[in-house]
Amino acid sequence: MTRTGLVLPAGDREGDVPRFEEVLREHARALQRLTFGYEASPEHRRDLLQEILVALWRALPSFEGRSSLKTWVFRIAHNVSASHSLRERRRPKSWRSLEDVGELASSVDGEAAALSRIRVEALGNTVRALRPLDRQLVLLFLEGFAPGEIAEVTGLSDTNVTTKLSRLRAVLRKHVEEGPRDE
Repeated sequence: MTRTGLVLPAGDREGDVPRFEEVLREHARALQRLTFGYEASPEHRRDLLQEILVALWRALPSFEGRSSLKTWVFRIAHNVSASHSLRERRRPKSWRSLEDVGELASSVDGEAAALSRIRVEALGNTVRALRPLDRQLVLLFLEGFAPGEIAEVTGLSDTNVTTKLSRLRAVLRKHVEEGPRDE
């Protein structure tokens, strides 16, 4: 067991524990936010985070330092998340009814807080509906990655990343400003 309380698979990997703890210390919160972009359900987000952490632990011996640890971690996290999404595609989508939104609004303090939570949820739903590459770009951008770092994670050129992000930001802005549509 590590100092973080995470039980790691047994084996001859004791030297990897400090580096894995470094990954957790530096990136755990960002990885949790990343799972929000892939899963609506808290339970499924926890499962996805666990899949990501297991993949990182398994891949850690292959990290050669040719990229930053940050971009390496997020490349693995997004690859695991994309695979997870493909497996979960058949699972029914989670949509809020008008009654659910009313309960949400009454359960938080103040109208502004309710509106903020609804917008965050709408943004999350919109991001989860994007194609995998677009979702990856948006989530990395929201985590504060620079276009060069996003290019390193995705394998796209800096110019392509900048162009795609510009278009995606316009789509997301429009969706958040207009709010959910009745369909």
